[in-house]
Amino acid sequence: MNIANKLTVARIFLIPVFLIFLLVPMDLGHFTLGQANIPISQFISGIIFIIASFTDWLDGYYARKLHLVTNFGKFLDPLADKLLVMSAFVSFVGMNQMPAWMVIVILAREFAVTGLRLVAVEEGSVIAASKIAKWKTFSQMLAIILYLFSNVPFGLDHFPLHYIILWVAVLMTVISGFDYFYKNRDIIFKSK
Repeated sequence: MNIANKLTVARIFLIPVFLIFLLVPMDLGHFTLGQANIPISQFISGIIFIIASFTDWLDGYYARKLHLVTNFGKFLDPLADKLLVMSAFVSFVGMNQMPAWMVIVILAREFAVTGLRLVAVEEGSVIAASKIAKWKTFSQMLAIILYLFSNVPFGLDHFPLHYIILWVAVLMTVISGFDYFYKNRDIIFKSK
């Protein structure tokens, strides 16, 4: 359990804390930025999400810099990302802030790639996150952060950056899913 893997585990433990502040009704007040009225509990959940997202970059940095790359980390890091991102996306659908079909596309890809990873493990391989998948994760996290902070400051000019980045995230999700299956098609075809 090296520092990189501890950061990944910490990210998993931050997920329920993030969800409590996002979903549990608590009257901590609101504040207004331009036309956005942001509940303080949602603002806190946004800060927690940013911290959890930062641990994603930090654990990768330490793993590469200190040569701490492990099969445990290759498996757990993308899983932690999926848990964090999927919990946020599902929450936003429940809050009627995101279109359900977009989140379904994202979830379908995540389940499909996780299934591919499980097949690879049975074949004795570990599929690490690709560069396209890292950009996909970044775009998803950026979209979530913009939604958590009510698209401030871009919403002040009525510029829907949060929605545009969500579209980018969906597109990157689909592209990275095809990329994983294409590059690992031999694992599927040789599996028993």
